[in-house]
Amino acid sequence: MIVHAIRDNVAALRQGSALLSGLSATSYGQRSPACFNSSAGGHFRHVIEHYQSFLLGVGSGHIDYEARPRDPLMETDPAYALAQLEGLIDRLGELACDARVQVRAESTPAAAPHAGAGSSVLRELEFLLSHTVHHYALIGVICHLAGQPLPKAFGLAPSTLRHQRAHAAPSCAR
Repeated sequence: MIVHAIRDNVAALRQGSALLSGLSATSYGQRSPACFNSSAGGHFRHVIEHYQSFLLGVGSGHIDYEARPRDPLMETDPAYALAQLEGLIDRLGELACDARVQVRAESTPAAAPHAGAGSSVLRELEFLLSHTVHHYALIGVICHLAGQPLPKAFGLAPSTLRHQRAHAAPSCAR
C-alpha cells in the first residue's frame, strides 16, 4: 500500500514540476484578488513545506505541520521552488515502510507540540496527496485567471486520471 501512496504523491509533485518549468517569476508571484489575494507561489510554498515537515518528522516519529519556515523565497522564485520539489521527489522515493507517527497540526495546542494525533506514514501520505490536489486546484484557478496555460492533467488526482484512462473510449484502428 505505501508503494502506491508514494507513487501517487510523486506523480502529483511531478505535475507541479511540469507547471513550474513554464512559469515566469512574475506569473508565479503575482497575487490574484479573485482568489483570496493569494499567488501560485504562496500555494506551492505551502504544499512544499508540508512535504518537508512530513519528511523531517518521519524519522523521529513526530510530524509537525505547524513548524514550517514559511520561506518567502519559495513564494517568489519558481526555480528555487522547482529545486525543492525535485528534492522531495527524490526523498519520497527513499521511504521504505509504514510506521506509526504522532502528528501536530492546527488543532494541537502550542503548549503540547508532541501531543498530536496518532497516525501512520501511509495515512499522512494520503493527507499530503489530498492537500496537494486541493492547493493545485487553487493554483489552477490563479493561472487560468492570469491567462497562463496549464499542463493537461494539472491538478487532477492520480485516482481521477486512472479512472479517466480506464473509461476512455477505445480508439479505432485503421
